[in-house]
Amino acid sequence: MKIALDARMLNESGIGRYIRNLIKELQKVDSENEYFVLLLEKDFNSLKLNENFKKVLADIRWYGLAEQIRLPSIINKLKPDLVHFPHFNVPIFFKGKFVVTIHDLIHQHFQMRRATLHDPLTYKVKQIGYKVIFKNAIKKSEKILVPSNYVKNLLTYDWGVKNEKIVVTPEAVDDKIIEKSQILLKRLNIRQPYIFYVGNAHPHKNVEGLIRVFRELRGKYQYLQLVLAGGDHYFWQRVRKDFQDPNIIYTGTVSDEELVALYKGAKAFVMPSFEEGFGIPLLEAMACGCPVVSSNAGALQEVGGNAAIYFDPHNLEDMIQKISQALNSENLRKSLIEKGKQRVKLFSWEKLARQTLEVYHSV
Repeated sequence: MKIALDARMLNESGIGRYIRNLIKELQKVDSENEYFVLLLEKDFNSLKLNENFKKVLADIRWYGLAEQIRLPSIINKLKPDLVHFPHFNVPIFFKGKFVVTIHDLIHQHFQMRRATLHDPLTYKVKQIGYKVIFKNAIKKSEKILVPSNYVKNLLTYDWGVKNEKIVVTPEAVDDKIIEKSQILLKRLNIRQPYIFYVGNAHPHKNVEGLIRVFRELRGKYQYLQLVLAGGDHYFWQRVRKDFQDPNIIYTGTVSDEELVALYKGAKAFVMPSFEEGFGIPLLEAMACGCPVVSSNAGALQEVGGNAAIYFDPHNLEDMIQKISQALNSENLRKSLIEKGKQRVKLFSWEKLARQTLEVYHSV
């Protein structure tokens, strides 16, 4: 087969991680098919590929008019048997056979109006556009790949997608995040004990709720710090402005070495989200030997299983109680760490790549 893979989001945070690991593992498990990897100009020279993987310049940003008009032309010239779009932004006028990965439905459940820089009319038009493109992607695709049964069920119940069209391919932890060495936390001005969160600060992440809970916890744990890592500039700037506190450390973007050190040094990793389509940070924390205290929303319990303790993210008292349990009990933390080490073994990017390859061959 000739398979085109849209990798324009190669270096974006969440979807980029999915694309990078999918390409990496497909190169290990598939030497038969021919792949065309669509890339932005800034990523073109940095990506090294096997002989059956060819780079194609597609220097077109997502969500714009150029994506709708120019991208189908670039793909059609390749004459692929199948295209894999790793996000729902499939050009409406593309007529070829394709599969699509839907990571979550958060954009539809949590409107970003209070954080957008657009005027109300432009914002409304963009939201309508997103829904049209999303509907096109799920309707015309041969198969839909999702990271969890939670997302599968949302597509089935909310959009009427047939079960047999959806394939669950759970994600995993980057191998390099475990292999990298630790760094000194003092470089980031962090002292123990602290609880840790990494991710963006979009409204559905409930970072503000975590901060309010932390301030309550400080009354009992006077030396406790909260470490918040993430490079989503606009949303994090707003959080920093609203919550200035010497006991809250905003690290910004962190390297893999720093991330490993932050996980390993934390009393607990806390995931406070109102919704998640998967939840890779839970697995990262487990792989690094960090106890996990998580929201019970979305796919998080599906990912964490019995290796985390869960709270209702809408109930701050429940959050306080569950985080306190992890802070108070060394035995509980040890139990969560051991269960986490076993849990993370169930997830593999190689397994995802093999499942994805089976989907390619089935359409």
